[in-house]
Amino acid sequence: MNLPLFIAKRIYSDDGDHRKVSRPAIRIATIGVAIGLAVMIITVSVVMGFKHTIRDKVVGFGSHIQIENFITSQSTTPYPVCIDDSIKKVLQGIPGVRHIERYAVTQGILKTDNDFLGVVVKGIGEDYDTNFLQQNLVEGKMPKFSSSKSSYQLLISRMIAQKLGLKTGDQVYAYFISYDNVRARKFTVAAIYETNMTQFDEALCFTDLPVPVKLNNWEKDQCSGAELLVTDFDQLQATSEQVIGKINRHMDHYGEILTSHTVQELYPQVFSWLSLLDINVWIILVLMVCVAGFTMISGLLIIILERTQMIGLLKALGARNKSVRHTFLWFATFIIGQGLFWGNIIGIGIILLQRHTGIIRLDPANYYVSTAPMELDIPLISLLNVATLLTTLIVLIAPSFLVTRIHPARSMRYE
Repeated sequence: MNLPLFIAKRIYSDDGDHRKVSRPAIRIATIGVAIGLAVMIITVSVVMGFKHTIRDKVVGFGSHIQIENFITSQSTTPYPVCIDDSIKKVLQGIPGVRHIERYAVTQGILKTDNDFLGVVVKGIGEDYDTNFLQQNLVEGKMPKFSSSKSSYQLLISRMIAQKLGLKTGDQVYAYFISYDNVRARKFTVAAIYETNMTQFDEALCFTDLPVPVKLNNWEKDQCSGAELLVTDFDQLQATSEQVIGKINRHMDHYGEILTSHTVQELYPQVFSWLSLLDINVWIILVLMVCVAGFTMISGLLIIILERTQMIGLLKALGARNKSVRHTFLWFATFIIGQGLFWGNIIGIGIILLQRHTGIIRLDPANYYVSTAPMELDIPLISLLNVATLLTTLIVLIAPSFLVTRIHPARSMRYE
């Protein structure tokens, strides 16, 4: 039988113990652990949810890897490439590539009777993954984009719609200037999306692929490039290296040189900003572990001092210092366990409440999201529980040595 564990259980479950100091100390220690764990769970949940939400929005507009003309990457003017079946076959054979979609872009001006606005018109076809756009649709119905014909249906952002006073079903003229020539096209606003990503929402529109191709005077089989979606974002760099080996510095059948870029290379400022959030997480985790550790240390010291006579009696009966120390460490484990239980209840409860109600609101202009995103990651929460338990027990090892300084004879006179 494990004697230290048995004694610790009896002490912890002794409801008849009405000591004036130890019970409040135990409650304070339990609350400290619970609050510390709850704050850690919520912090990690918010940061992970925020990072993944913003990352998915950037990827939704620009995919994971973009293939384009090498000259385009060196200038602001779009140059065409030909993504034919042979190039697609090579890309599809790369491990980790999930989907391939062509696109074409051109710049123009949307004009109404009262206002005008410069925009980027992105042409996409039926092979384009519109799940992201569909999820962020706020008005209208997603057009059926085509890579062979032009229906002149336009998908615009709510920001553009508000600036120009447009709504679904309205018709709007767009003007495109190239080589001292102005071309006008009349579009119908089919739907409106909103992602709260200002750098995209303020200028990006979607239409059929042939529209920008014709406006740029390109051949029918040419486009601005191809976007690749990968199966695992964590393996993006490895997949990108394989794309570089297969595609970069190769030519299409028009003699244009191909190059590729990852979404992290295209938007380094966004991902650098997101990486800074990890520093905040570590700071909060360390602070919360310190709070839990200090409350447990103070609680354990109080409990040891109040149990001085019991410690002296155990030693008088032959118990070794090691056994007595283990008794109080087991006792501390029960307190930590109860704190972890309530910490999980509070932390996970707040996460579920936010996910179902969105009660915590944010300013989209500053945070790119309207509600605080929280991600429920059970393996990560389990890791936080284990790390908190082990770290707190480790810091309690040194205070537990206080029992070695208690002498059996003197402890009998201790009050």
